[in-house]
Amino acid sequence: MNKNHIEQIFDDYRMIAIIIYSNYQKEGIEFFTPNNFSQQLAYMKRPKGFQIEPHVHKPVSRTVKYTQETLFIKKGKVKINFYDESKNYLDYRTLETGDVILLVSGGHDFLMLEETEMIEVKQGPYAGDDDKERFKAKNDHNE
Repeated sequence: MNKNHIEQIFDDYRMIAIIIYSNYQKEGIEFFTPNNFSQQLAYMKRPKGFQIEPHVHKPVSRTVKYTQETLFIKKGKVKINFYDESKNYLDYRTLETGDVILLVSGGHDFLMLEETEMIEVKQGPYAGDDDKERFKAKNDHNE
C-alpha cells in the first residue's frame, strides 16, 4: 500500500477514520476535517522563519455528542480494526511509527503488533463509563 498519502475510511456515507501516514508532506496548511467535526485535524509544513501570529482562542460554547479521538503512533506498530455503529466488523489498517489517525465514528479495537507508544487526544471533560460501550467482536479479526 502506498502510505505517502491521506486515507479516509468510510462505512457507506459515514466517515469512520482519517489516517495521515508518516511520510505525508505538503506545503502550507491543510485541514482534513469538515468544520462541523468536534475534533479538527490539520497538517502544516512551514519554512524556517515562518511565524504563526500570537493569538488566543476565544470562549465558544460547543455541543459534543460523540467522542472523536486522535492517536499519534510515537513508536511501534498497531493493527486497528474498524466497526460500524451496529458493531459489525468493517476493515482494518496497520499503523506504524509516525502515523496519525482520527477516529471519527463507529467502533474500533487495537492489537499491538510490536511494543507501541501512542499519544491520545480527545475531547473532555472525561465522562468515565458513560464515554464508551465495550462489546465482544462477532469474530476475532486479530488472528
